[in-house]
Amino acid sequence: MKHPPRRLIIAVRADPVICGHSGEARNLAEVALTRGFDDVRILTWPIAALEAAGLPLKPLDRLLPYSPGITVERPEPVGDYRVPDGRYQAGLTGRLVELLAEPVPTVCLSMYLVPHTAIMVDAVISARAAGFDPDVHTIAKAVGSDVTNVIKSCLRDGSFGAAIALFTTFLANDELTAVSEYTRDEIIASAEEVDEKCGTHFAEQCRRRVTVSYPPIDTSAYLDLDESAVDAALAARGLERDGYVLFLSRVARAKGIYDLVTAYGQMRCRSDVKLVVAGTGPALEHVQAMALEDEQVIFLSDVDDTEKALLMRGCAAYVLPTKPEPEFVETFGIALTEKMLAGGGPIITTLTGGTGEAVGDTAIIVEPGDVVALAAAVDAAVLEMPAEERKEREIRARDYALAFDRGRVFDDLFSRIPLTPDPA
Repeated sequence: MKHPPRRLIIAVRADPVICGHSGEARNLAEVALTRGFDDVRILTWPIAALEAAGLPLKPLDRLLPYSPGITVERPEPVGDYRVPDGRYQAGLTGRLVELLAEPVPTVCLSMYLVPHTAIMVDAVISARAAGFDPDVHTIAKAVGSDVTNVIKSCLRDGSFGAAIALFTTFLANDELTAVSEYTRDEIIASAEEVDEKCGTHFAEQCRRRVTVSYPPIDTSAYLDLDESAVDAALAARGLERDGYVLFLSRVARAKGIYDLVTAYGQMRCRSDVKLVVAGTGPALEHVQAMALEDEQVIFLSDVDDTEKALLMRGCAAYVLPTKPEPEFVETFGIALTEKMLAGGGPIITTLTGGTGEAVGDTAIIVEPGDVVALAAAVDAAVLEMPAEERKEREIRARDYALAFDRGRVFDDLFSRIPLTPDPA
């Protein structure tokens, strides 16, 4: 018996942006095809606009394909040069109105409140005002930078009008969720500050309505890796198994990359292991200049999703010494859980933001910004950790990370929405 058509639309900064949350969108889209959705649309930005914004991007010629049934749409801007930024937003909103005008039951999920939730809310209002009466259920997911960047910027600058507009838009959705308990707490704390300043009542609504939906991860991409493929990938990069410490993330100050490069210069293990910095970001050129004369530091700016898991598997240790900065706080740490699934050497990180939720009690923890402690922790992990402890940590970490499997996360997020199961 064939079920009635059902559509899922995800508004997000999608591939090729290097961002864990673009992976979230991909994983939710893939699971949706097995949960009664016939048509899944990822509504995102033209690649030229992403490039112009200076966002770190994956190699365009090696993006993983989506399954049939998932369509990535990148609407062209609407208007001319006199509307410099709003043209792209108008294109996204207009395309979403067109989709909502079709008589198909639809779930709309926005990731990043600014601007994707505003696009979604505006489109729903427009479709209803035009008389289309869409059968639509909206979910707004605050992924972290919504709070640590946008809302907190409003509060620091005294731009309470912008904060009010953001909270109003967020609360206009049917379901509200946050990427971690840390993010949920930050949303409520920010709402309390706006309420105190403006006499609004956002905090009580956020406490009552905002749930937590952790990042969905395709665990199958990291489990049971082909060991010969690992060795081949390392050989192609001039690396050896357990012969390098890996930093694989956005290369930015808030990720602790400056601390790591400085700490590496002090490590006893530097004669035994290289430091591999895999990724791109705003601090890349500066960090490259810092390590210009150190042949032990290797930079890889073209790692694709397939190679990522292989590099994680082969490293002696994975280090993400993330630290709170005014413009960014690690609200979960998706790369940490991906590394936990891939296996290999232990993880060394900090308890910044939501990283504790990502790693549980499976990682080696150092204080953010403590370069001496970071060097000592890496030395201990590489030079002193017994093989038995390393294996025990690897197994425990993998077991913990399985809780973030994309199927489990999808089912929890969509549990309030009646879905028709796939007849197959």
